[in-house]
Amino acid sequence: VTADICQIASLGDGWEDRMTQGLFRYDVTACETKVIPGNLGFVAQLNEGRHLKKRPTEFRVDRVLQPFDSAKFNFTKVGQEEALFQFENSGSDDSYFLRSAAATVADRAPNVVAINVSPIEYGHVLLIPRVLDHLPQRIDQESFLLALHMAAEAASPYFRLGYNSLGAFATINHLHFQAYYLTVPFPVEKAATQRIPLAEGGIKSGVKVSKLMNYPVRGLVFEEGNTLNDLANLVSSACIWLQDNNVPYNVLISDSGRKIFLFPQCYAEKQALGEVSQELLDTQVNPAVWEISGHIVLKRRDDYEEASEASAWRLLAEVSLSEARFEEVKAYIFDAACLVQSQVEEETDDAIYAPVPVGPSAVGEGCLVIP
Repeated sequence: VTADICQIASLGDGWEDRMTQGLFRYDVTACETKVIPGNLGFVAQLNEGRHLKKRPTEFRVDRVLQPFDSAKFNFTKVGQEEALFQFENSGSDDSYFLRSAAATVADRAPNVVAINVSPIEYGHVLLIPRVLDHLPQRIDQESFLLALHMAAEAASPYFRLGYNSLGAFATINHLHFQAYYLTVPFPVEKAATQRIPLAEGGIKSGVKVSKLMNYPVRGLVFEEGNTLNDLANLVSSACIWLQDNNVPYNVLISDSGRKIFLFPQCYAEKQALGEVSQELLDTQVNPAVWEISGHIVLKRRDDYEEASEASAWRLLAEVSLSEARFEEVKAYIFDAACLVQSQVEEETDDAIYAPVPVGPSAVGEGCLVIP
């Protein structure tokens, strides 16, 4: 499956063109960014006022699944100039870029890639599956496979896609993924993982499952698989269980669609219960997928100047489920995905350190983060 109305390599050109047109709410390339010293290399960005320029959340934060509401902001209301291209199955093994094409494919609503007018990084875009079908923010197998194909088409270790459920700091209840370029590894990509042994009958898809080790947010890692479809089937089954059971979650799609990080989280719940310290609340950081993965957008200069691995860890640790709750959720996820954990435990020494491979830069030097 490939794209016939886009070529992801051209994304940067279209994004820069919209920047020239003044369609963004601020110049993200002027924001200060640094890699914080430490074992994981958290990335901090100073973006003063971003939270004041973003659209406000218009729905309840205590329900992961909510019906689409056409009266509230959704992506059918954005200007056509914000759309970059359509992303569709070509029905062949080749990719094509067509500068002009019909607005629909085979009588289906189009999958659209549009700019994020409040960007976090260079090339920050939104993938909006079947935009005219008014789908609420909930993952299914078809939409998740589309996101994996976009990552595969980009074919760059610097290009990742992310997903936030409602209750995990999605701000718009209209199905969408986010994506952008960051020219250093995300800290979570450098974190050690421990393989979860699976019983023979549960690994026909070829997908390998691990859990994060020594990272502030507990999460699962899914990788490889015989096909992208196998990987999409398994991970979407996990996501569907989470959203059907009102467990907020975030997803990072890494390594050109071959590696998926899944984070059940509880920060908004802790906020509502008054269990988050005032010090953390004062930072006004809402830990969504990018923050959880280690790219932290800070709103105050003092927080940026004083950022450390310890302060990043303190923030993200509040996002994580407890060990007991995580293991409970993991068991339900495995059941939903038809995975059976083997009774043979792997030794902790088998934990692996597997950073994303870094190749030549896919974007301009001006977008590099310098450690």
